[in-house]
Amino acid sequence: MISVIFIIAVILAGVSIYNGLIKLRTNAEEGWSGIDVQLKRRYDLIPNLVETVKGYAGHESDTLKAVMEARAKATSIKIDASSVTAEQMAAFSQAQSGLSGALGKLLAVSENYPDLKANQNFLQLQDELANTESAIQSARRYYNGTVRDYNIKVDTVPSNIIANIFKFTKKEFFEIAETEKEAPKVSF
Repeated sequence: MISVIFIIAVILAGVSIYNGLIKLRTNAEEGWSGIDVQLKRRYDLIPNLVETVKGYAGHESDTLKAVMEARAKATSIKIDASSVTAEQMAAFSQAQSGLSGALGKLLAVSENYPDLKANQNFLQLQDELANTESAIQSARRYYNGTVRDYNIKVDTVPSNIIANIFKFTKKEFFEIAETEKEAPKVSF
């Protein structure tokens, strides 16, 4: 009788651990989806921003071209949250850093054009982009938090036993590129 109760308890604990792993894996995938949604919003804003700047600063074609090329590169990298590798995450992060840098240069160009800085469309797009960047940061933090919880569960006893049996593997964190860790240089 005691052995039957013990076996049932072990089975119930295993099911509970398995369900917990599924929940955490799903939360991490949802977190990645949140990043994806915000990046799509960012990608959609960029052409409008570029066109607005183009109207005022047509001769800044190198900057505008760099932004569109960085956008194209960033949108070409697709990641499947359920099977992301460290290499894929590094390439994705590098592409996002390139886009952030190009956008920074584009916004710096606007400083040279007083009419552009006062243009309502530009100001609205700039605000939307700033809000989107903030939402991307929030989505990254959420994703990394869920990945942290999932990876802890995959690594700790006794859940690591169930994780190994059912082939749950650790997920990669979304880390920013080294170039984004440097403080921006401001000069007047």
